[in-house]
Amino acid sequence: MTFRLGLTGSIAMGKSTTARMFAAEGCAVWDADAAVHRMYAQGGAAVAPIGEKFPDAVVDGMVSREKLKELISEDPNVLRRIEQIVHPLVAKDRADFAKSATADIIVFDIPLLFEGNGQDQMDAVVCVSVSPEIQRKRVLERGTMSEEQFEQILEKQMPNEEKCQRSDFVIETDTLEHARSGVIRVVETIRGWVGDA
Repeated sequence: MTFRLGLTGSIAMGKSTTARMFAAEGCAVWDADAAVHRMYAQGGAAVAPIGEKFPDAVVDGMVSREKLKELISEDPNVLRRIEQIVHPLVAKDRADFAKSATADIIVFDIPLLFEGNGQDQMDAVVCVSVSPEIQRKRVLERGTMSEEQFEQILEKQMPNEEKCQRSDFVIETDTLEHARSGVIRVVETIRGWVGDA
């Protein structure tokens, strides 16, 4: 039996680091953001359908995220139309990965898992979490976005407390040691469940 574990968490909560730790414990990891990057790259599955609806969004045979941002800022309805193209492609990529994975636990790294009602397709959900102070510090230290942009992202995401309440497991990622011990605890618990099934 393969166990499907959803991994979620808000921006700068340590999800990517935690995903690598799950991989180190022998889990197969599927990354939603990486799947979209592949689809937007040259020859990617999203290039032709997005180019058909939004020709300006394709530059040098790739979907330009900058152009998409411009189009969305000009017309908020563009986002919904892009999601209608991309979401089914992402769902297919996820299903294909699940079919080919041989690990006993497949971790699906999906930032907006609850926002997109993806939890129903999982056997359990783990949420990564840190204090709002650490989260803000991590975001601003990256130097890739302003405080205002960070606030806009937070507004679009479900509050962290709610994500934690709705999850089966919560992993504190304030230190690498905490994150690693949390991952090991989750993996051992699930392997216990699978072994008893």
